Amino acid sequence: MTPDASSKKEKLFGLVVVSFGLLCVLQAALNISLRLALYSSGANTPDLEAVIKNLTEEGEDLNWKLSTCANNSQLGWVYFNHRFYYISSIVKSWQESRDDCLQRGADLMIINSKEEQEFGSQFNRDTWIGLTDSETEGKWKWVDGTALGTSYWGPGEPNHANSAEDCAEIWNLQKVNHWNDIPCKKQNHWICEKVGPA
Repeated sequence: MTPDASSKKEKLFGLVVVSFGLLCVLQAALNISLRLALYSSGANTPDLEAVIKNLTEEGEDLNWKLSTCANNSQLGWVYFNHRFYYISSIVKSWQESRDDCLQRGADLMIINSKEEQEFGSQFNRDTWIGLTDSETEGKWKWVDGTALGTSYWGPGEPNHANSAEDCAEIWNLQKVNHWNDIPCKKQNHWICEKVGPA
């Protein structure tokens, strides 16, 4: 990482920390103001109590989201569409890649939308995703056990060449990012995915 990139990352992290602090102060001020308004008016209606409870819960949820986001970004995770993704810098087999994801509290990436496919394709490298037909040839399933629905296979794929291609990758062939089936022992980069706060 260049010194400029490191400096920018430190500034961004500092901005996140300052924003988090300001949000905490704002939440506390709002809670105090609402409580004062509630008790000075003498009203003790369930509706106002519910509003205060909801604001407190929303504030706690926001604090958790911000701290989770800050912690994960420090560990090499990327946040996209309420999920965290880890993009490897080294290569491993499909199973070794999955094991790495599981050790991180995640699993290989499951692609559920065109936006997620485009996100996974932007790294310009061949990457393992959590799709395999190793249990039953031709029945592609995601690592969570769900059957394949929408797919982004390249032309003529999956082709099960040499009867040995049971794992899927995002294939970065000439900057056209489609899926390809290849042998699971091939060494590839990988993308882990875990659900972030909603």
